[in-house]
Amino acid sequence: MSDTRPAEPTDGTLSPELRAVLRRWADEGGPLATRAGVVLLAADGLRDAEISRRLGVSRQTVGSWRQRWTSAGIHGLEHRPRTGRPATVDESEVVTRTLLAPGGSGASRAVARELGLSHATVAGIRRRWRLVPDELVAPSVPTRPQLPGADVWVMGLYVDGLRGVLLAGTRLVPAAPATAGTVIGADVLAGLDRSLDAALASTPRHGTGNGSGTGSGTGPGSGADRADAVASDRALAGYLAQASRRHPDLALHAITLWDTAPGSDPAPAAEDPQPPGSQGVVTRHHIPARSTWRTFLRAMIALDSTSHPESSRRVYLDLAAELERYAAEDTEAQQHTVRWLRENVAGHLGLARRAGKTTGGSARGHSWSGVNQIDLGSFNECVVIETVRLSGTITRGEIAHRTGLTQQSVSRIARSLLDRGILIEDAQLRATSGKPRTPVRLRGAAAHALGIHIDPELLTAVVIDLDGAIVHTRTRSVSADTDPAEFVERVAALGRRTLAEAGGAVRPEGFLGIGVAVPGPVDIASGTVLGPPLMSAWGDLPLLYLLKDHFPCPVIMEKDSTAAAAGERWIGRDRRARDFAYLYLGTGVGTGLYLNGDIYRGVSSNAGEFGQLCAIALGRVDEDGRPEILPECNPPVSVPDLAARGGLRPAATASGSTAAYLAVGRAAAAGDRAAEAAVREVARAVGRGALGLTDLLDIDLIVLGGPFFTDDVADFYLSEIARTVNEFPTARRLRRVEVEPSVLSVGAAAVGAASTIFHATFTPRLRGRETRARQLPTS
Repeated sequence: MSDTRPAEPTDGTLSPELRAVLRRWADEGGPLATRAGVVLLAADGLRDAEISRRLGVSRQTVGSWRQRWTSAGIHGLEHRPRTGRPATVDESEVVTRTLLAPGGSGASRAVARELGLSHATVAGIRRRWRLVPDELVAPSVPTRPQLPGADVWVMGLYVDGLRGVLLAGTRLVPAAPATAGTVIGADVLAGLDRSLDAALASTPRHGTGNGSGTGSGTGPGSGADRADAVASDRALAGYLAQASRRHPDLALHAITLWDTAPGSDPAPAAEDPQPPGSQGVVTRHHIPARSTWRTFLRAMIALDSTSHPESSRRVYLDLAAELERYAAEDTEAQQHTVRWLRENVAGHLGLARRAGKTTGGSARGHSWSGVNQIDLGSFNECVVIETVRLSGTITRGEIAHRTGLTQQSVSRIARSLLDRGILIEDAQLRATSGKPRTPVRLRGAAAHALGIHIDPELLTAVVIDLDGAIVHTRTRSVSADTDPAEFVERVAALGRRTLAEAGGAVRPEGFLGIGVAVPGPVDIASGTVLGPPLMSAWGDLPLLYLLKDHFPCPVIMEKDSTAAAAGERWIGRDRRARDFAYLYLGTGVGTGLYLNGDIYRGVSSNAGEFGQLCAIALGRVDEDGRPEILPECNPPVSVPDLAARGGLRPAATASGSTAAYLAVGRAAAAGDRAAEAAVREVARAVGRGALGLTDLLDIDLIVLGGPFFTDDVADFYLSEIARTVNEFPTARRLRRVEVEPSVLSVGAAAVGAASTIFHATFTPRLRGRETRARQLPTS
C-alpha cells in the first residue's frame, strides 16, 4: 500500500478517491474485500443487519470493522485478523464442504469448525446460496448477475490460452429427485483437480495459475495481444452456439472463471443463430466476488452432483479425460482448447415426450400405469415372501422355524399376504396330532413383469408371473446399425405388442414394471448405453429415459449377464439359494454374480466383464501389453471360424452369423469332429477364465446359460469348464465346483430382466442409502 493515501473526510461520507480504493479492494478479493464491503455499504446508508445479510458475515464482524473505520480510518481496515482465523472467507469452499460432507456432517457448525469460521458466517453463506436444511427450495447461485432460482446443471467447460468459461444450464422447475446414482466423491474431485492443473500448466499463457482469479480480469495468465483475443472471441462464440444447438431444452449461462483477453465479451456468432426451441441467447455471468474460480468450479460440481447423482460421476470422469487430452496436446496446435460439452440431459429432465406419442397400453385399453401397486410394509414381509418362494409350498410353522420369527408374527404376516392375494393356500396336510396344517405358496397371477432383452441381432420380450412362469413371449430380428431413434421405437413397439398379446392374464393393477437387459458397458445410474461391442450406433444412448417416454410405469435397466443372474436366482428357487457365478454366452461372454444374498453389481454396475480375465489366464496380450480381446469370448463368431478352419464346409459360408453358429452346434452334436473341436476350444478358453473366477471369489457353483448355450453344445461346455475349474484351482482339495446348466431358457436375459423387477420389489434387504436408491418408485 502506498504511503500517500486519499484524505479521509470528517463528515462520514466517502470521497471519490477513497471509494475507488475501497472498490478495488472489494473487487480483488482477499482479506480486505469484506472490510471494504462493510464500509461501502455503510456509506450507502445500510444498517448492520442488512450489511451482514448481504456479505454473509456476522453482525459482530460488521460492527467491528465499522468501529475500526471510524476510529482509525483506512489504516484500521488493514489490521491483521486474529491468529488462527482465515484471512478471507471463500464462499464456494463453504458450499462444497456443506454439500459433500461425509456421513451427513454438513451442518453449519460442523463446517464452521472444520474451516475455522464462525457458525454465523457459514449459516449466512448457506442462506445466500439457499442451501437451507429441510426446506424444499432450489439452491441459488449468486453469480454476477445471479443465476435464476432453478435446477442447475454443469453443462460444459471452455478453456484456451486467454480465458476459462463454465457453462451452466438451468430450468425454472426443478427436476424430480433422483432415484439412483452416487454423489460424486472426493476421489473424483481430486482427480479433476489434478487434470485441471495439468491442463493449465500446458496452456501457453497460463502457467500453472494460482487459483486466485475472480473472473474480472485476473486469474491464470497476464495479458495477450489483440489478434489472439479476437481469435479467442470467435472460438468461444462458436462453442456457445454449438452448446445452444445441442441443449435446446435448457437456459444456458456462460460463467467467466478467468479472462485475460483485453476488452472482450464474445457472443454467439451472428451467422449461427439460436435453434428453434432454444430458451434464448446464452447469458453472461461472473463468479461471486467472494469466491475464487477454482473453488467456484468445485462448488458448482458439488451442487450438480448432489442434485443429479444419476449421472454426475461419469460426467466428471469424462471431463477429467478431456482435460488430460488437452494437457497432452501440442501447445502450438491452432485448436489447443478444451471444448467439453455434456451429454444431452433432456431424458433426465423428463422433457423428451412429444405430443401425440403413444404412451404404452395394450389392445385392450390398459394403460399399464402400475407403479408398484404391491406395497410391502416391512422387512419381515419380504423375508416371509422369500422363504415361501424358495420352498415352493411351506407351512406357517416351517416359515417360523426357518426365519426365526415368532409363530404369531408369521401368522399375522401370512394373513395379510393372503388377504392381498400375494399368497394362496394349498390343500390341507393331515397331521398325526393336532390340527391339520395348511401350506401356502405364491400366487403367480398376483404380479407380472415384462422383460426385454436387446441384442445386436435379436430383440426378445417376455411376460412372466410372480411364480416365474412365462405368460407370453415374442422376438424380433434387428440390425445393429439401425438408427437409435428407430431402434428405440422398435423396442417399445415389441414391448407393447407382447403386453397386448398377453391379454387378460395380466391385470394393470398387478403389473409391476419393465426390466430391460442390454449389452455392457452401461451406466445404470443414468440409464445410458455407453457403446456396446457390435452396436456402433449406440454410443452414449440414454436408453432408459427414451423408453420411459413410451411406458408410464417403472422401467429399470440392467446389464444382460447381471439380469440373467437375477432371473436364475428368482426362478431357480432353492437350487440357487447360495452364491454363484452365471456365465452368459451371448454376443460375447459376460458374468453375472450373486454373492452374499444379493446381486453384485460393482461400483459402476459393470461387474462381471469376463473377456480380459480369459485373456490374462491364457497369457494373451496385444502389442501394447493390454489383455487381448479374445475371439473365443464371442462364440457366434469364433466357433464358426474355428470349425471352417478345421474343415467344416457349411460353417465357412456364413461365418460369424447366428445361423452359422447353430449349424456348427448341430454338426457337433451329430459327431462331426471339426465342429466338436471348435466348440471345445472355445469352451476351454472360457473355462480358464472361469478358473480365475472361482479362485478369486471362492465359489462352488457356476451356471451356464445365454442364447448360445444351446442343447446341441451344452454338454461340451459343461464338461470342459467343469474339468478346468476342478483340476487346477488352488483350493481344489477344499471344494468341488459344480457346473450346471441354467434353469432359464435361451431367453435367459429377457426372463432375467423381468425378474429384476420382482427382485427389486420382494427381495429382503436392509434399505440403506445405496440400497434405497435401487428400489422401484412407489408413487
